[in-house]
Amino acid sequence: MTSDNLSGRKLYEKIGSPKTVLAPMVDHSELAWRVLSRRYGAELCFTPMFHARLFATDEKYRKKMWGDMDGDPEKDRPLVVQFCANDPDYLLQAAKLVEDRCDAVDLNLGCPQGIARKGHYGAFLMDDWDLVYKLINKLHKNLKCAVTAKIRVYDDWEKSLEYAKMVLSAGAQFITIHGRTRDMKGQKTGLANWNILRYLRDNLPKDQVFFANGNILYPSDLKRCTDEVNCDAVMSAEGNLYNPGVFWTKDNDKEKQFPRVDKLLREYFEIVKECSGEASRVAMKSHFFKLMYEFLNVHKELRPIIGRTSVSAPFEEWEKIVQQVEEIVAKIYEKEDIEKLDQITDGPTEAWGGHYKKVPYWRCQPYFRTVNGEKQNMRELEVAASNKRKNEIEEEDRKKVKVSAA
Repeated sequence: MTSDNLSGRKLYEKIGSPKTVLAPMVDHSELAWRVLSRRYGAELCFTPMFHARLFATDEKYRKKMWGDMDGDPEKDRPLVVQFCANDPDYLLQAAKLVEDRCDAVDLNLGCPQGIARKGHYGAFLMDDWDLVYKLINKLHKNLKCAVTAKIRVYDDWEKSLEYAKMVLSAGAQFITIHGRTRDMKGQKTGLANWNILRYLRDNLPKDQVFFANGNILYPSDLKRCTDEVNCDAVMSAEGNLYNPGVFWTKDNDKEKQFPRVDKLLREYFEIVKECSGEASRVAMKSHFFKLMYEFLNVHKELRPIIGRTSVSAPFEEWEKIVQQVEEIVAKIYEKEDIEKLDQITDGPTEAWGGHYKKVPYWRCQPYFRTVNGEKQNMRELEVAASNKRKNEIEEEDRKKVKVSAA
């Protein structure tokens, strides 16, 4: 570790001890989205996952992904830049290009997608611990800024712990652990297991900076996760992607926690127009669809309009779409019973400890996948790493309680 670097706990405190973390998402946590997310409570942001070899060797790719405003000390910090990689030298070359404009560089060890399998990176490095160690250690020994890592768990709790320890021994200053296994993706996503996250937290060094990832649907889930896992901060990916308000915990203002799609779309669109570089503009259409997912299920006439509008079309074309959304929502609020309609209600407590909410379709809200014709929030979900080790630990805890009572 170079002399300019700080240990994990000191770095964490220097950047304000953030409690809410915007996850690295391929093409979706770009500058404009980070600016928006920070306004709604994200205290630390990760960049999208960058491909280390391309970032290091392809100037066109690098300029597309990383612009003049990225890492701006006033608008875009604290910031962690994430890379996927399978070659320590290319990873270091890429990281050197950003080390002066971020607070840490993160190694992606969690991407479970097919492209990661094909490219031999992300979660598919879980089969190659020696390479993982070399990648992290190369950065640790040669970067000005800190190196961090984001991993997934195995079904085996002990193996997960040994993996996390190895990642930390290589030099990772922060560790983010996604409580799902590599196979849990798409329609097999299921539930992250906070019990294994707590097990890992309890068995890693007490001063280790530990971020938890998984199962964040609403702002209320942040405290539940923090309490149950005893983590330093909670990261959200998909929850934030469909509702940036998922990070808002300052109060219970529904305009912040479940913002109206017309107002949030306008705010986001204005941010995009102010951001230089290609990344924010290229991602805009996808963000439009996700922010308005439930809204577009009702106002289906907007889908083909957004779909056929090019991401490189003049902003005037996109302005028309934003205005159309604003006009539709304005009419909704002209209804005499709008105060009754515009309520957010809680469902019953679920087996996993939280509850689903009923949110008006014109407000941002979580996305639930449909599997075999049934939405995820309407059926029982598989829990990651729910093997016999969990039962063994629970039994050990019960024995300790009995001995203590005696």
